[in-house]
Amino acid sequence: MIARLYHEAFLQHGVPWHPENTERLRAVVQRLTDNGLWHELAPLEFEAADWERLLWVHEEGYLEDLEAASRAGGELFAPDTVATADTWETARLAAGACMEAAEAVACSTDLQALCLVRPPGHHALPGRAYGFCFLNNPALAAEAALRSGAARVAIFDFDGHHGNGLQEIFYPRGDVLYCSVHQHEIFPLTGTVDELGVDAGLGLNVNVPLPEGARGEHYRRAWEELFAPLIRRFSPDLLILDAGYDGHWRDELTGLALEAGDYHDLVARAAALAEEVCAGRVQVILEGGYDPAALALSVENTVLALRGEAIQEPDQPAPEGHPRQLERVATYLDHALTTHRERLGV
Repeated sequence: MIARLYHEAFLQHGVPWHPENTERLRAVVQRLTDNGLWHELAPLEFEAADWERLLWVHEEGYLEDLEAASRAGGELFAPDTVATADTWETARLAAGACMEAAEAVACSTDLQALCLVRPPGHHALPGRAYGFCFLNNPALAAEAALRSGAARVAIFDFDGHHGNGLQEIFYPRGDVLYCSVHQHEIFPLTGTVDELGVDAGLGLNVNVPLPEGARGEHYRRAWEELFAPLIRRFSPDLLILDAGYDGHWRDELTGLALEAGDYHDLVARAAALAEEVCAGRVQVILEGGYDPAALALSVENTVLALRGEAIQEPDQPAPEGHPRQLERVATYLDHALTTHRERLGV
């Protein structure tokens, strides 16, 4: 069974001119409703995360500032990160949804979860809003799963931007494996192959940065040749897919060239591995994706993949890549895979 976690309150945060606006979720819900998938997903009730649980990941002073800023009508936390009067309550509700889903999935043998939430989370730092993000939804979800009995959690982040907040939170930890494939040298300018974790987390922070033009074939190689073997060896009790769809070729916030069908393939492969290593326990958490139509089709394909069903509507193919650029992508990928294999023994 696949649970869906969504609330119309997620539409209250934000401003219309911002790339991370309400039309993103509206497009997803509308598409899933039109094709009948919405009512095939079981609604799961949830509440806003309370202060004590937010402190599992975030600093008290930052939470006080975020709450105060919202109650005062809003504040610019960074040039691209705008809190409004509704941000505090909306972000707490999104975090609560992800935490509730993680606990439910971690304690079940026949449940997966799709968290259609906003604002997104993987850039949020313990003490700072960053990159459209205020509370780190996937980090809070992983922590909730661990505190509800899971021994280990793996996170596969395929957002087009590196999840610097996730990396920082779990960098010294031995109970969370963080795997990220993302575009190189764009915001937030983190996520190199040399950022491997420290202390108990050494070797559990694994980045594959790729240049613009990277396509589904490159993501599949990263998954099959590196991430899947690492996750299999780590043997998590829960696999979180930190699902950003801004790598789609029509999305203007990255220069990647994935198609909606590539997300179907990645999620299908991840779900199959989860069946092998953690009784199928998969949680999908929405991150980026700023072309509403491309986002909606990609989320539809994610749901179909979780259900073991074929693609319903083919995506418009990405433009052909220039041979020299594709060669450059392959060089970066080969370097990352070789470096990690030698260091990590996979």
